[in-house]
Amino acid sequence: MRSLQRQLRSPLSISLLVSILVFFTITGLRSTGRLEYLELATYDWFIRLSPKDKDPVSHSRIVLITISERDIHNQGRWPLTDSTIAKVLKTLTIYQPRAIGLDIYRDIPVPPGSEELDEILTQNSHIVTVMKFGNDVEIGIPPPKAHENTDQIGFNDIIVDPGGIVRRSLIFLDDGKTISYSFALRLALLYLQEEGITPQPDGSNPQHIRLGKTTTIRPFESNDGGYVGADARGYQFLLDFKETQNTFPSITLTDLLSGKIEPEIIKDKIVMIGVTAEGVKDFFYTPYSRDSSNNQQVSGISLHAHMVSQLLRTSLAGDTYILTMNDWLEWLWILVWSVIGGFTGLKIRSPWRFSLLATSVILFHACIVYFAFLSKWWIPFVPSAIAWFLSAVVVTPYISKLEKEQRALLMHLFSRHVSKEIADVVWKQRDQFLEGNRPRSQKITATVLFTDLKGFTSVSEKMEPQALMNWLNTYMETMAQLVVEHGGVIDDYAGDGLKANFGVPLPRNSETEISQDAVNAVNCALAMELKMNQLNTRWQEQNLPTTGMRIGIFTGSIVAGSLGSAQRLKYTTIGDTANIASRLESLDNNTLDMSPPETGCRILIGEATLRYLNHQFVTLKVGETTLKGRSEKIGVYRIVGQNGSLQNQK
Repeated sequence: MRSLQRQLRSPLSISLLVSILVFFTITGLRSTGRLEYLELATYDWFIRLSPKDKDPVSHSRIVLITISERDIHNQGRWPLTDSTIAKVLKTLTIYQPRAIGLDIYRDIPVPPGSEELDEILTQNSHIVTVMKFGNDVEIGIPPPKAHENTDQIGFNDIIVDPGGIVRRSLIFLDDGKTISYSFALRLALLYLQEEGITPQPDGSNPQHIRLGKTTTIRPFESNDGGYVGADARGYQFLLDFKETQNTFPSITLTDLLSGKIEPEIIKDKIVMIGVTAEGVKDFFYTPYSRDSSNNQQVSGISLHAHMVSQLLRTSLAGDTYILTMNDWLEWLWILVWSVIGGFTGLKIRSPWRFSLLATSVILFHACIVYFAFLSKWWIPFVPSAIAWFLSAVVVTPYISKLEKEQRALLMHLFSRHVSKEIADVVWKQRDQFLEGNRPRSQKITATVLFTDLKGFTSVSEKMEPQALMNWLNTYMETMAQLVVEHGGVIDDYAGDGLKANFGVPLPRNSETEISQDAVNAVNCALAMELKMNQLNTRWQEQNLPTTGMRIGIFTGSIVAGSLGSAQRLKYTTIGDTANIASRLESLDNNTLDMSPPETGCRILIGEATLRYLNHQFVTLKVGETTLKGRSEKIGVYRIVGQNGSLQNQK
């Protein structure tokens, strides 16, 4: 059993236990979505840092016809008439593009020219128009009547994450009746058709779609990457934004209608017509919107161009889509970093070394995740980084505490000349604490506790010397241990009495610390009362004398320092506070109102201590008295026990 306990307390076991607990804490926190914002921000950061596609061929596959504020001003109205749009489409068809995408709603005719527009839309199968499904907030928008029930329609609904940033693209939506294609997918398929590429089911999973010989579009799941419970309806994929915002060649509406373009710019390309005028409010935030540039939004037509370009790039050049780990791999990844953090805590104790190492590890961790992202793998960074840091932070103080315990043997040799507690302080702060090879004297606020046995003289007269010494040592060892457990420092043993200080040798700098010392002293006294009763029961069974105890406690200013010679130093406290505590312990019962009758252990405190107890204990005022050597009276209170509410909490 002891061997098992030692194993459980070993540094390695504690490190593993802490790492596992931190792992469950982080994964639990992550499952609530509390880390999603940070993880998505990291994704945006990686997007901005990723190298951009500099292939002019892939960029020139798409040409944008933009309608700016100046174009609207030149036309003299908005929305544009059907005749203007018909003229644009007719002009473009002359230049023989592979596909034309009109990202302007035409569910309601805008005469004049409506019949002419319907005719152009009907006669040209490479023209794609848009519709909108809508949602709970926005209503849907149907396609032009000329394209109803045809495969020349694409929905232009865009998925916007919390925070207003677009990171995903839809290519299919199923309303329960039909499967609809996205605007970007329709245009990409028209272009790829002439390359001999059509959508095919993936060989390993027929539910997944393949475009090209090697590229499979894996559908986005609600918990992919850093997402938690995201809307994964339809068929979605993560956008990589490898093209810069100003990648795609653009022609203004005015220049197109005036004939100021070369036919080669449009021939065999995908031409997308859309609005870039700020007054139309067709703009979106992307991962680039987190940087410091002024142009933080992109137009809807540019966003659709990014979607089309990624579909073409992956299909024709064999580029891959962004992949994510399954849940089990993500959990394993976080657990591994949590364990690494625990092992780090085993080795590093110095704060500055820990800070340096933490910075280095986080940077190294970020580099691993970033280079994985360059290979199109989105690996969790935030939860694994937090797991590493927390494990290291939790394990480090435990190991420091363990080292202190392991150093106890060495300190015990040192404490033969001074108390162990003072030896600890001298060891930790020997440069600042010592003066002339002894502790500096200082005036501090502390709580002093005195104990004494009732009727010890009669007990000592009835026992043999050795038996008496054994009996007394049992008592002293028990009470001294309680003082240590409650944060006190044994000051002195005097016959059957004991003096302890709470709040030394390090000075207390706040009322909260002073109050805690007073509470610790009273708790220690109550523990002594309980232990005294247990000792009496055991002694009675052994036919040994039983006895009672008196305890006096007082809080106030006191001088702490060393007394003695160079050969034998004693660290002690002197002053009025110690004197009052001693007087309270020895106070005559005849001067007090001790009703109800006192128990076998009498605990008396002064009014100064009572003020620091914060009503945590049941007390009875037993009177006011003038203590020997003092002219003014002090209030005396007896400790009955802890408040019932505190006992129930235990």
